[in-house]
Parts: sequence; structure tokens; C-alpha cells
Amino acid sequence: MASEQKQFDVVIIGGGPGGYAAALYGAAAGLSVALVERDKVGGTCLHRGCIPAKEFLETAHVRRTIEHASAFGISTNAPTVDFAVSQSRKNEVVDQLHKGLSGLLKGRKIELFEGTGRLDANLTVSVVEGSDAGTTLTGKSVILAAGSVPRTLPGFDVDGKVILTSDEFLALTELPASAAVIGGGAIGCEFASMLSDMGAKVTIVEGLPSILAGCDTEVASVVQRSFKKRGIDIVTSAKVTGHTPGAKGGTTLHLDGVDDVEVEMVVVSVGRRPRTEGLLSDGTGVVVDDRGFIVADEYMRTNAANVYAVGDVVAGTPQLAHVGFAEAIVAIKTILGEATVPVNYDRVPWAIYTNPEVAFCGLTEAAAKERGYQVIVKKDPFAGNGRARIIGETEGVVKIIAEKNADGTAGQLLGVHMAGPWVTEQLGAGYFAVNWEATAAEAAALIQPHPSLSETFGETLLALAGRGLHVG
Repeated sequence: MASEQKQFDVVIIGGGPGGYAAALYGAAAGLSVALVERDKVGGTCLHRGCIPAKEFLETAHVRRTIEHASAFGISTNAPTVDFAVSQSRKNEVVDQLHKGLSGLLKGRKIELFEGTGRLDANLTVSVVEGSDAGTTLTGKSVILAAGSVPRTLPGFDVDGKVILTSDEFLALTELPASAAVIGGGAIGCEFASMLSDMGAKVTIVEGLPSILAGCDTEVASVVQRSFKKRGIDIVTSAKVTGHTPGAKGGTTLHLDGVDDVEVEMVVVSVGRRPRTEGLLSDGTGVVVDDRGFIVADEYMRTNAANVYAVGDVVAGTPQLAHVGFAEAIVAIKTILGEATVPVNYDRVPWAIYTNPEVAFCGLTEAAAKERGYQVIVKKDPFAGNGRARIIGETEGVVKIIAEKNADGTAGQLLGVHMAGPWVTEQLGAGYFAVNWEATAAEAAALIQPHPSLSETFGETLLALAGRGLHVG
């Protein structure tokens, strides 16, 4: 199309969680906003990440529930999975959310430009490689929110059939009978859990000494024990050296010092890299580190005046959709000159949708001690929780870390760590308590409903404050 120039208060490159949140929040404040997106608004989270993955994990949950229905006196045939139907349902959920988001953007009068955005000098954004290619946008401020893509491994060429990343896996219509997941982080463990619950034989290969690095060790141990009980093989401290495709499909995975693993499919889940290639022209002044991430300060300001960065492209921050939302608000409030509180990355909530689920915020016990805190720790298993017994899901624990006062009592809460049934929906109370810097006694005074899964959190707080009802 012919070159066109437009001016806005804010121009945003990338329509994922960080980008569209910045657009909506900025427009709500009365700013004129342009949003440049190469694919569909919603980004990886909506189309190839959070939402599709949790849809399939819910399918696994339904199958698991039916499989154990006889314990509740309900007779059923052995459940089977038609993954094409699950894929269709996933697409329907994604399409509905995409339409809703598109309507929100339109209702806020945000101008959407289709194509790849590139930041040039003088706060100018060029739209290239899309239906709006040739358009030039200028903004009083620019926000970089280009997102990320899955990392791959040398020698593992992604073909979408035998070797896959999360992108290709979430487009499958048929499940493998066996799979190896390379990478035992949050995403890798979610895929492994889901595949196992749907009947596949699964092997996790992790280079570190344990899966779910970054989680509290006791919480990670709960998941590891559960995985092993369900027949998931976990190979840690393992180096992948390559693979040999089979003549009739599948492949054999080679590991240094460990027996080969023969599987139908390999899912590579070794993290995500920032999508910064082609994002910046020379002379913008934006600093990119040696891994391709954009350097930004606590107010999301880059080294270039009036250029901000949010979401997965930012160096040293968690690649989480809700972190992108929070960073977007910080960036817009900074642009507006409003007082704002930067994101405290130590205290952001984490949710991992394995079976059992994991949720946490704040410092782990090990991290708190490394920072010099004297701590008091209390934990309570879900095995004693009435609601957990009712639903038949008793694996798990709530663990809370507090700073030890000079008199030996528990003071400010430092971290809340959970593994167990629906803990991703329970973390909210712990998140508020940690971020409001509540003491154990203050948080323990709040009432939890009975019977509820959240009672385990409340009971752990009571014990931490010195007088537990059911736990010492």
C-alpha cells in the first residue's frame, strides 16, 4: 500500500498481553493509541500458550475425573480421548476470547495496524510485512511489546510431527502413545502431566538436578513424587546429545550417560527467546543484551527517551502474561506522569497447572535464608483437609515462610508456596498477604470458609502465629 503517516500519543509494537493491556489502559486514560500486531491480538498467551494449554489440561482433568468416577459410585466405561474434538473446543474458546478482545480494542477507539512493527529513530514506527505495510506511525511515546517464541535445540529440527515445540503441540489433533519432554520447567511439566493423564507414556528430561527449578524444593518434591507414582519417568542432570529418527516414525533420544529413550514424539520445552530480531533500526538508542532482551528500568523505560518495553522482551523479568499486564500499567502511568509502584518481581504470583497444581509468591525458604533472613516455616498437608477428602485429591501441601522476630515469633510473611488441588485458585489470599506485608498473626486472624480447600492455608497461618488448631 502507499506510504501513510499517522501520529498518536502512544504507539505499541505487539498485541500480546503486555501490548494490548497497555493499549486498553492508555485508551481508558484518554490517550490516542496505535497498536501494531503481525498476527492476531492476544499474542502467544491467547493463541499458542496460556489459554490453549489450559484448555487441554482441562480435557485431561475431565478424563481423570471420569477414570476415577467409580470411587464415587458412578459406573462408566473406560474413557477415551478424541483429541480432535478437544482441539475444536480449544479453537472455539480461543475464537470467543479473540472476538471479545478485538471488540474491546475497537470500543476504546484503538487503531490496529496489521503487520510487523519496527522502531526507527525519532519515535517513528514503520509497519512492514503485513497488510498495512508502508504505514509510518509516530508517537510521543513508544512501547515495545513484541513478545517471545519457543527456543529450540541444535540437531532438533522442528517438523511438527516428531519434533515439536509448544506452538506445534498445541495444534495437534492426535495424541502420541509415548513422548519425551525436554525441559522440566513449568511448561514442560504441564505438557508431561497432561500427556500422562491422557494415557501417553511420558519421559521428562531435565538438565538440572530437579524439575521445577525455582519452586520451593518441598513443593517441587510433591509434584515429582506424584509424577513418578503415575508412571512418568523423570531423568534429571541429563544432557541431550541428539536423536535418531525411526524408519517407521518416532525417534530415539540420546542422553549422555543415560539409556536411550524411544518415543513417538519429542516436545522441546527449554524456554523462550525474545522476539527482537528486526524490531529495532540502528540509532534508536535502545539497549539489547547479549541474549536479545531489551534492557529497561523499574518504570519500564529503555535507554532511549520515551521508549518503553514490557512483557517477554524485557531482560530479567518473569515471562508471565500477568507480569506483562502489570508492566503495561506501570509504563502507561509513567507516560502519564502519575505516581506508580513498580512491579516487585520477588512477589509476583506463579501458577503451574500440573496435576497436582503448583502456586506460589514471594521467597522460597532457601532464597529467604540466602538473603540473610532468620525464618520460621510452617506447613500443612492437604491430606487432613475435609474438602480435599471429599473431592478425592489429597496430594499436596501449603508451606508459608515468615521472618522470625527477635522474640522468636513469626513476623512479616515472606513467601507462600502451595502444591495440591486447585491451588492456582487459592493463591490470591496468600498473594495479598505477602504483598501487603502482613504478619503471620494479622493474616491468621482472617476466617476461611468451611469446608474449603483454603482452610489448609488458614490452618498453616494459625500454626505459624503460634496456635494451630490441627497442626503444630
